[in-house]
Amino acid sequence: MNRYARTAGWLSVLSMGLGQLYNRQWTKGVLFLLAHITGITLITTVLSNHIVGFFTLGDQGQHLVKVGKIYKNVPGDHSIFMMIYGLLSMMVVLLYVFIYVMNVRDAVANGRLREQGLPTKTFIDSIRHGVHNNFPWLILAIPIVGVLFFTIMPILFMIFMAFTNYSAPEHLPPKNLVDWVGLQTFKDLFTLNVWSDTFFGVLTWTIIWAVLATVTCYFGGILVALLINQQGIKLKGLWRTLFIIPYAIPQFVSLLVMRNMLNDKFGPINQYFRFLGLDGLPWLSDPFWAKVSVIVVNMWIGIPVTMVLVMGILTSIPKDLYEAAEVDGATPWIKFRNITMPFVLFSTAPILITQFAGNINNFNVIFLLTKGGPSSIDYNMAGKTDLLVTWLYKLTLENNKYNVASAVGILIFLIIASVSIFSYTRTRSYREEDMIQ
Repeated sequence: MNRYARTAGWLSVLSMGLGQLYNRQWTKGVLFLLAHITGITLITTVLSNHIVGFFTLGDQGQHLVKVGKIYKNVPGDHSIFMMIYGLLSMMVVLLYVFIYVMNVRDAVANGRLREQGLPTKTFIDSIRHGVHNNFPWLILAIPIVGVLFFTIMPILFMIFMAFTNYSAPEHLPPKNLVDWVGLQTFKDLFTLNVWSDTFFGVLTWTIIWAVLATVTCYFGGILVALLINQQGIKLKGLWRTLFIIPYAIPQFVSLLVMRNMLNDKFGPINQYFRFLGLDGLPWLSDPFWAKVSVIVVNMWIGIPVTMVLVMGILTSIPKDLYEAAEVDGATPWIKFRNITMPFVLFSTAPILITQFAGNINNFNVIFLLTKGGPSSIDYNMAGKTDLLVTWLYKLTLENNKYNVASAVGILIFLIIASVSIFSYTRTRSYREEDMIQ
């Protein structure tokens, strides 16, 4: 590294702006110096206290203090607020470090220009250069900051909550403090019977539900699309419209209507059975029939999506392939297996994986139909049709078990991410795209 670049770089390491002032970039140097002073002031006066509070989570919660003959309620440390402020402070510090690194790189780059006998960039030139060469980054800067603080930060907050004892009734701020407990929540979830029986039971049903809901909607949609697309079928537009209606109606309306229809005592379905002299079925009150009901209702809502998608793919398959297969004496089943299904699977494999991941987190169908019920004495705060995501909802909003819910949320993410990545990297569409690149 040449003398100018080395000197400017070390000066910028000592303080933001010094390297720019050494390179005679006065406006940029003053701005970097002001940013440095502002950052150091914030870190030493405000941010450092919040960062320390993130690790300690407070010393004393809300408590009573005797003042004369009466007791006064004195607010104490709120552990959750301290965690949030600490996370925000650390993100601001990281942003400050990023600007610091950019300051050093800028000083070194302009020092090299001086060594070559070229003029250094003025503040206006730097702005023009940044707009011209880094325009996409400038446009994305605000969304990136928004994602950082409104998406990444809440995710980190949830992750850190799983390593605390933040739960009712002993550790709920502001009266009580929250403590770091490491992996104890995960250990309890896997080994403590009161939690492990529920977790593994709900996890098993979640996987079964995701597989059945995905497979039935996927192949059901293919079947309906093939039937409507058959030659000789009249009024195809009408059939498409009839099948798409359940998808066009807001889902929560459809689910609430189906919940009323499947009511054991007053539902129209059981009323018709009794009118015919048959006993009604416990559609939503029996564990087995409740699971059957949610799968069937999900098919009614989900099949139209796959149907529309597959009908579009069927129109793009070259007719020559079918004609050549007919000349060779291929049966309808052979044409479907060797022509139709490979085309459909190639185009829909990523969507199939997405549907599987979505069904793991399919909150609406389960909660609006059964609310996770029927209840069971074998499960802790969960019912027989609860998925991990609906159990997480009950743990947080109904029972204030935030640490366990956070641990369940992390496990849901790990399951979905691992299954999705493993499945997608083995699809034909992924392999061919990788070969093209």
